[in-house]
Amino acid sequence: MRGMKELLEIRENLKGYKPDFIRQDTHKRSRLSLKWRKPKGLHSKIRHQFKGRRVMPSPGYKSPKGVKELHSSGLRMVHVFSLQSLNNVNKDKEGIVIAKNVGDRARLIILKKAKEMGIKVLNLNSDEHIKKIEEAFNSRKTKSSDKAKSSKQKKDTKKEPETKKDSGEKLLKLSDKDKKEAEKQEKDKILTKRE
Repeated sequence: MRGMKELLEIRENLKGYKPDFIRQDTHKRSRLSLKWRKPKGLHSKIRHQFKGRRVMPSPGYKSPKGVKELHSSGLRMVHVFSLQSLNNVNKDKEGIVIAKNVGDRARLIILKKAKEMGIKVLNLNSDEHIKKIEEAFNSRKTKSSDKAKSSKQKKDTKKEPETKKDSGEKLLKLSDKDKKEAEKQEKDKILTKRE
């Protein structure tokens, strides 16, 4: 029997020879995706496997059975969505792949716990990712503290509304209610003067 490393090398070499299995007529119709579908047409050249045409998937393109569904490192991939699922991972035979819909805070906790337990993370570099997430959190904290400081400064700079008295008592920097009250008082003064 061949060893795991040898089988992984064979799989890597076979992948170099394996063609891209693309759906028939994807280059003609934009609505068709590149994902492989078996041609069903009566006159299909690919279905008939004519020479010079695209090849169809067949058992000959399979990778060795011993390394099927394994990562290139030789570890079985286990998808992790939460911290609890880390407890079921065998660190000698399995590596974790953190799901894409896991948030930054949970991802940071999972990465730190995996590093502590000695579990390999297969879909990203854990040290770089931990650093990146922590920097993002720190930048958010500094932004929020800056906003809080600026809002305090704005509150401190606001003073009581000032009024300038000239011949006609003009008003500056007053709220709507204050302006209306001041206008009423002016009208009352004018009316009382006439009488």
